[in-house]
Amino acid sequence: MKRRNFIKTAASSGLLASASLLSGAAQSQTSSKRTQIKWKMVTTWPKNFPVLGTGANNLAQLITEMSGGRLKVKVYGAKELVPAFEVFDSVSRGTAQMGHGAAYYWKGKTEAAQFFSTVPFGLTAQEMNGWLYHGGGMELWQETYKPFGLIPAAAGNTGVQMAGWFNKEIKSMADLKGLKMRIPGLGGEVLKRAGGTPVSLPGGEIFISLKTGAIDATEWVGPYNDLAFGLHKAAKYYYYPGWHEPGSTLEALINKQAMDALPADLQSIVLNACKVVNQDITAEYTARNQLALDTLVKKHKVNVLKLPDDVLSTLQRLSDEVVNELATKDSMSKKIFSSFENYRHQVKKWTDISELAYLQAR
Repeated sequence: MKRRNFIKTAASSGLLASASLLSGAAQSQTSSKRTQIKWKMVTTWPKNFPVLGTGANNLAQLITEMSGGRLKVKVYGAKELVPAFEVFDSVSRGTAQMGHGAAYYWKGKTEAAQFFSTVPFGLTAQEMNGWLYHGGGMELWQETYKPFGLIPAAAGNTGVQMAGWFNKEIKSMADLKGLKMRIPGLGGEVLKRAGGTPVSLPGGEIFISLKTGAIDATEWVGPYNDLAFGLHKAAKYYYYPGWHEPGSTLEALINKQAMDALPADLQSIVLNACKVVNQDITAEYTARNQLALDTLVKKHKVNVLKLPDDVLSTLQRLSDEVVNELATKDSMSKKIFSSFENYRHQVKKWTDISELAYLQAR
């Protein structure tokens, strides 16, 4: 009798324990569904565009997966929710909780933002990451965006870009005079000083503008993205190097109020997912650009040309003028410029005896 009672009691206890576990799991799942946070991410890129658009997709997927689905991010390409150049305002207002783009698009909001995308004849991708993560750049970026209720994060870098596509050969500075070219940021200001006309266009409008003659030239990114846009069908001459964008940082914009509402672990997930994508985008461009350039040259017979040395020399002089003048426009620009220049001066010495010396030896 005692043995039978013991078995009954044990069985009963086991069933109760199992029921309790199942009930707890069900409650946990219900709680998880109840507490799932949904964010929108708007981008300046065409939907699913290689590397840029897919990089934004990967960032959203990483955040969703790393959070175990507690924070789900949905991506909207340019014009799906807001136009490409309204991403900054959209995230600032809280229409979307995140954005993905490039800081030089927002110079109309604050000219100082341009330092955090790229500076002509400035830092490479590796050097830029060094400044942002370990040279004080990120703290200055956060300070610049704070009045807009935004938190910035590096979320990609193109590396050195191409100088662009032109409908005529560039043999001297005279060939830049009167040239209407799609080129954003500080590079556009340099072109203007050289006698050209800079035009600001989102990526999705570049091909048709070049094809119809609305612009005479354009820069975009590099071979992989330029081939995807079919820019070789609109212009004959493809120039290098990308003096205007030697290491262009892409950014994630995060609405500060939305970020502050997250628990600490989710905040960390968002910022660290940005770091993962920041590295991955650069790696993808490095892996794919030469293969795309081979296609452009061998299949599409594109003329790949180097800008003349005297043209590059003059553009560098004009760039120095433009950047130095930017530093005098407001106290924030002056503060950033001081940090940027001090860092560039010291990191260049190391780059010259490490990366540059090795590449020359190779």
